[in-house]
Amino acid sequence: RMDEFMLYSSTADTVEIPYEWKTPAEIKERWPLVSTEDLRGAIFHPTDGYINPADLTQTIAKSARSDGVRIERKLQANSYNWNGKEWVVSCSRMIEKGGNLVPTEEKIDFFAEHVVTATGNHVQNTAKLLNSKIAAIPVEHQYVVTEEDPKLIEYRKIREEHPVLRDADAKWYVREERGGWILGPYEKNAPARFIHEVPEGFRADLFPLDLDRIENEYLSFIKRIPSSETLGLKDDFNGPICYTPDGNPLLGPAHGLRNLWLAEGFSFGITAAGGAGYYLAQMMVNGEAEIDMTSLDPKRYGSWITTEYTAHKNEECYEHVYILHHPDEERPACRPLRTFPSYEKLKGLGAQFGQVNGWERPNYFALNNFSDKESRSFRRGKWWSYTKSEAEAIRKNVGLIDISAFTKHIIKGPGATRFLDWFTCNKLPRVNRINLTYALTPTGTVRSEYTIVRKNSEEYYLISAGALTDYDQDYLIKNAQDKMEEFGYIEIQDVTSQFGAFSIAGPKSRELLQKIVTASDPKKLLSNESFPWLSCKNIELGMVPTLAIRVAYTGELGWEIHHPVEFQNNLFELLLDAGKEFNLKLVGARAQNWLRQEKSYRAFGNELGRDATLIEAGLSKFMYTGKDFLGKDALATREIKVGCVTFLIEGPNDCDPWGREAVFKNGKKIGRLTSGGYSTTHKKSIAMGYLEKKYCTFGQHVEVKMLNKLWPAVITEDSPYDPKNVKILGK
Repeated sequence: RMDEFMLYSSTADTVEIPYEWKTPAEIKERWPLVSTEDLRGAIFHPTDGYINPADLTQTIAKSARSDGVRIERKLQANSYNWNGKEWVVSCSRMIEKGGNLVPTEEKIDFFAEHVVTATGNHVQNTAKLLNSKIAAIPVEHQYVVTEEDPKLIEYRKIREEHPVLRDADAKWYVREERGGWILGPYEKNAPARFIHEVPEGFRADLFPLDLDRIENEYLSFIKRIPSSETLGLKDDFNGPICYTPDGNPLLGPAHGLRNLWLAEGFSFGITAAGGAGYYLAQMMVNGEAEIDMTSLDPKRYGSWITTEYTAHKNEECYEHVYILHHPDEERPACRPLRTFPSYEKLKGLGAQFGQVNGWERPNYFALNNFSDKESRSFRRGKWWSYTKSEAEAIRKNVGLIDISAFTKHIIKGPGATRFLDWFTCNKLPRVNRINLTYALTPTGTVRSEYTIVRKNSEEYYLISAGALTDYDQDYLIKNAQDKMEEFGYIEIQDVTSQFGAFSIAGPKSRELLQKIVTASDPKKLLSNESFPWLSCKNIELGMVPTLAIRVAYTGELGWEIHHPVEFQNNLFELLLDAGKEFNLKLVGARAQNWLRQEKSYRAFGNELGRDATLIEAGLSKFMYTGKDFLGKDALATREIKVGCVTFLIEGPNDCDPWGREAVFKNGKKIGRLTSGGYSTTHKKSIAMGYLEKKYCTFGQHVEVKMLNKLWPAVITEDSPYDPKNVKILGK
């Protein structure tokens, strides 16, 4: 737990949130009624606190009215209709009747360019009206209020109010409430509610209390605050709180709908309201927020989700509020759900899976009876040695990585070329060639990263991040619709689940593929002359038709082998059998992550996002300014404040950075890490991150905060492994 707090503290440094470390004695001084015998320490947030939600709501409403905002209450939304220019929201006036709100015959239509739904526990009703899927469903939450505590009353005569106390290991928070205590537990087995809709007549109603469910948490509370043991309960509550599978709200544009914005799934209520409204307004007015909102985007949950999936994952999320959140955490509920055909074979060979957009993807491979859960750590967990051997195999020999979860789209039609030339910022590749390129936001930051394979003059195969299928698809489709009249017809197909993909990478990858490729001269077919880097061919491997792409995210000689999923098991066995001669090793996503950092390859969601430009990311070479493209004009006016660099770190011998730590120079915070891991080439920790522009120089010495200590680091040249690309070119 202290390792967790130390990681949090370094993250807090990156956003300048103040905190203080407290020893047990200091805890006792600030919280004298707390038992500290079993504590090692605590982290204290002096600017944290709580507020009465009703008072805050009225204050915000008063301020809004003074600015000319009209607030209508007691309305029921009946339909949302987009007429091509604006939304028409049809509502019924509601009245009080028998303690309930019931709709009347009075109808009101609202006309708006933009609509935000912030419907809380009624979110599934909203989903039905929008004919959409929204990954938010309420879960029961209980809290209790004790009678007055005489010792607390005496304490308050001479001291200020206690800060809110959170005992994460015990899964609860507690604070003062009218001379007593309010206890909020996050217990196991809290059920989801309103899975399909809120029952008619339900307002601020409560569910029956289930004290048995929170018995352990309550007993722990008594142990931590002994003066509470003899207190009775004055109030108890059990009501719905809306959750999402990852606990983050759904904030941003809805999938497939124009100017319709979601603000749903706020599990911590009004806490995030100010920031949510502020950044949502920026997106509406400017086309983008000043911070990267991807992690909150509603489209991070794909169209494959179901209400049952969301309900079970939300129950899990509620239960996990206070567990140890290891950086390598993988949650088990609703898994496996989405699998490619080779899943069972990979599992039988020791695959320890992670989940991306519902897909099972190997993180690493371990021996039989290995427990991934028990290996998790804030330091080098038991999985670390397996990942190290996998990374070394790629560098020295050959490895196979299952990359089937990548998002895959086909873009074709008479307008495809003109559209993609405008939609992305790099030159389009020639036929049978590939390019790495980016789609920008209207404000010039990075919206999506694509590998574009040009199959013919007006047909393209786009590969992008596996976690963001609907996110990428929505941006493609909406922009294509806007440009179709100008460019011509554009067809966009999501083919992610139709094609699997294996990456074969390493110095012996060509030799392996030569054994199984169907050709009169296999060596010639796969040679640099016939099959150069950044090119593609339709080739047959045994009986399997494939699209082979000469690229590798590891920085080694390699190919991505894309194939129809019905052939995957046959291809997998073929590769394994041919690979025996070359000691082929199965490799997971964690080793690939280490290897790409040795090449300084930026990753979307880490180094690339909607808060940085390609110039700041150090990727200007992938931007062709000799053409017009989405976001170009805005990019030209942006100030370059930061730069992306790679670090080698002389860190602790049992820990590597994770990618959220603060970077310092002479005691001053100058940046943050975005990725972290271990370099098998340099035998030390490696990381990538952003620094203030003036510090982004090769050889610059800085310090990285890990385990609450500053560790020396140096900025390396871009691509500290094979900077001249000799390996990847296969020379």
